[in-house]
Amino acid sequence: MRNPAFQGFLIPFLLTAIAVGGIAGCAVNPVSGAPDVVFMTESKEIQLGYTNDSKIRKQYGVYDNPELQAYVEQVGQKLAALSHRPGLKYRFTVLDSPEVNAFALPGGFVYITRGILAYINTEAELAAVLGHEIGHVTARHAVRQYTAATSAGFMGMIVGAATGIPVTQDLVNILGNTMVSGFGRDHELESDRLGAEYLAHAGYDPQAMIAVIGILKNQEEFEKNQAAAEHRPPKIYHGVFASHPSADQRLREVVGEADKFKTLAVPKIGREDYLNRIDKLAFGKTVKGGIVFDNHYYRPDIDLVIDFPKGWSLAQASDTVSAVSGDQQVTLQLDVQNLDNDLTPDGFLQWFMQLSAPPKGSPLKGLSPPSYSAILPTAPGFSETETRASVLYLNNKRLLFQGTAKTPRAFTAADPLFLAAARSLHPLKPEEKQSAQQKGLGQRVRIIPAAPGETFATLAKKSPLGNNSEIILLLINGKFPFGEARAGESIKIIE
Repeated sequence: MRNPAFQGFLIPFLLTAIAVGGIAGCAVNPVSGAPDVVFMTESKEIQLGYTNDSKIRKQYGVYDNPELQAYVEQVGQKLAALSHRPGLKYRFTVLDSPEVNAFALPGGFVYITRGILAYINTEAELAAVLGHEIGHVTARHAVRQYTAATSAGFMGMIVGAATGIPVTQDLVNILGNTMVSGFGRDHELESDRLGAEYLAHAGYDPQAMIAVIGILKNQEEFEKNQAAAEHRPPKIYHGVFASHPSADQRLREVVGEADKFKTLAVPKIGREDYLNRIDKLAFGKTVKGGIVFDNHYYRPDIDLVIDFPKGWSLAQASDTVSAVSGDQQVTLQLDVQNLDNDLTPDGFLQWFMQLSAPPKGSPLKGLSPPSYSAILPTAPGFSETETRASVLYLNNKRLLFQGTAKTPRAFTAADPLFLAAARSLHPLKPEEKQSAQQKGLGQRVRIIPAAPGETFATLAKKSPLGNNSEIILLLINGKFPFGEARAGESIKIIE
């Protein structure tokens, strides 16, 4: 039976094509040349990536800029052709997400968010991020981690992936969690070493790996402070270590090993070309799908606001918002869908669940739009509890809330919160419209020449970024903490 709760909580890393009961085989590691005992053939690895690519694209959305997509693809393919697995068919995609992130699926599927592109300042730094992710693919880190975990019988509990959206069982702790914390220091260092090697072969300075890690480390520290102030978990790129690269001797050593592969006396940096490519890049939250801020979800396009439980971590992907409790026990997801049939709210739940009769429930109290709420059967493979499903019709849209928990006790405690979130729906007040605009709707990166005497402090006074304008401008320009631009130097501002 089709279960909407189970479907709704799928994320890109639900690699359902893996046969857990497979038999281990021996393969040669493409990087080391040494034998690897793995549970997955290369053809299965490629199939896995291909199967889940559509899930990632649906979950995040693909950034609508064909020229930028082609540019990232070009840089990525140049590196991939010089990697340890040049025979793979690599695919590079810019995702429409403000998160500072990049990751790869097995089989050569590499993703980079527009959020991280705003912090990069040269083509060489872009190549460093892509090279790092290619390194995970060429060294088969995901496959090796899956094999090690499966052989130990490690299957399990629900965790949050990089987006904060819970994932289902199979590869949850094996692959999903690595998008949060990385593959472990050894594998991350290996990816940095491999990425630096590919940079050198492609004519870039391998030290760009150190430069971009430094930029991302500074951004990570800012994100941690922001998350603490907003009482939410920080969202951190998995390739960054605990210490700053300036103090990480081992990192500097592994990257330095790539100097012997340099092909050009003057390696390519590509600063101006890169900056021109990202001029007018969307920054922060976009109008499409609304905006999440604190515990609120604003939708100016359909004139509504929804309040999620305070202290929960919210993540947005297109028309989906997911909220996870601080203890990771409870999840509430909202899907905003086009109203494409004449079914009543209870009739929709009956059809969606393929039930013989409408589920036992009632309209949501205190709301005038058509609505219905009921407790539905358990979601197999996701939790041990039922799912609270609430449906509302408003402005030709269907709003479907789905809440579930890891245990029956947690579900009982959270059910009033599920109902409260659905009942919180209300039209945007004038001050809420203004707040939504101030929180980043429609902001873009612009490239301008620095004027004589202009400082980031004076630019911050004209910026829409709010209290942290100067810090953000310093971070995205690679000038943090005290740098300034030279007169005439191309710099990023946010408009």
